[in-house]
Amino acid sequence: LRKMKKTYILFAVLAVATISFSFTTVQDAALKKSMADGKSVYEGLCMACHMNEGQGIASVFPPLAKSDYLMKDLDRSIKVLIDGQQGEITVNGKKYKGAMPATGLDDKDIADVLNYVRNSWGNKGDKVTAEHVAKVRAKK
Repeated sequence: LRKMKKTYILFAVLAVATISFSFTTVQDAALKKSMADGKSVYEGLCMACHMNEGQGIASVFPPLAKSDYLMKDLDRSIKVLIDGQQGEITVNGKKYKGAMPATGLDDKDIADVLNYVRNSWGNKGDKVTAEHVAKVRAKK
């Protein structure tokens, strides 16, 4: 009976570990796909100002690489992509005063490009979903 109980416990632990690993693998694959789609959006729309490695242009366009401003407030980042940005902002301790036009992107493209920039060039962020973007857009 004791040996049987240990076998059940071992089986349960293995089952939970397998399910957890599978879920993580699916999540990682979904994030990688979203990032790949987001890279295409970035290259077509954002790279001209924020540059190929997200480094921006000193005193003109803020960096997205290792950006405290980008990573601090996801909802704010979503709003910037929806509505654009005007006025002074501080990124990594430096002030930028300029304008970024609204992107005109749909919820999926906003989620994808944010997944790309928030997980590239030294940034590490949680997965952004189109559903989250839609909730932020609806709050306007």
